[in-house]
Amino acid sequence: MENVVLIIHLLLALSLIGVVLMQRSEGGGLGMGGGGGAVTGRAAATALGKVTWVLAIGFICTSIALTVIAAEKSAGSSVLDRVGTDAATTQETGAEAETTAPAAGSGLLPPSSGDDAPLVPRAD
Repeated sequence: MENVVLIIHLLLALSLIGVVLMQRSEGGGLGMGGGGGAVTGRAAATALGKVTWVLAIGFICTSIALTVIAAEKSAGSSVLDRVGTDAATTQETGAEAETTAPAAGSGLLPPSSGDDAPLVPRAD
């Protein structure tokens, strides 16, 4: 489900960029220019303007949907909670690690010449 919403989100983003780039420039920066006259406060809505609004609303909706999906998949704990426990265990075992040598199978040293076991990656 998340992949489908993500693909739709990316397609909306690309099409929104394309539609904005196709619109006519009014010249000048920051809204100066356009030549609308003293009577009209804003220009009439064109088809590209309406398409831009539809794409923008769709982009915002998919952004919110992706946020909700990510929140449902979260483990219910903050990243900062995990960082705090890792730092505490590192500080507790830091003094012990300095006094003892690493174990033979700790993976810090290269394998000995008589070791025939294949090297298997581990996710520690």
